[in-house]
Amino acid sequence: MTEDPLHLQYRLIPMTEAHAPLICGWRYPAPYDLYNWNDWDRMQSRGEEFADPYIRQTQYRAVIDEAGELYGFAQLFPLAGVTRLGLGMRPELCGAGRGEPFVRAIAEEARRLQPEHEIDLEVLVWNKRAIRVYEKAGFAMTDTYERMTPTGMAAFHCMVWKDKPER
Repeated sequence: MTEDPLHLQYRLIPMTEAHAPLICGWRYPAPYDLYNWNDWDRMQSRGEEFADPYIRQTQYRAVIDEAGELYGFAQLFPLAGVTRLGLGMRPELCGAGRGEPFVRAIAEEARRLQPEHEIDLEVLVWNKRAIRVYEKAGFAMTDTYERMTPTGMAAFHCMVWKDKPER
């Protein structure tokens, strides 16, 4: 459990099917709207991501605040010797100064589950807000590359968790 400066505590629990439609309903403003999920019914019909019960159980966690409210989610994607993080915070909570402890809680859970793994994430190079949060949470850029996305090629930074936040 990680505490933020406002003294909120975050717990990561297995994501349930009840969390999924809530997350699919989140809508981010442009330019972050590319992080919006498809409609839950569509995801279920296609078995996409956390609509697949096996993927949801093995890779996804709900991030819950101390009031028991869904604060965000995390994907802990297994690679050879690496756990790659994917994450999302409820849109109305973004930009409120709570990103660092939120990201740290997710990284700490990944470390707890796979202590021998490197912890990393990918971030679009234009997403300066997220990059600042990740750096404050202890991530450092290690690589920049282009890869295919649903909308075409895009440039990404790979950032690795160094376990110690920048101050």
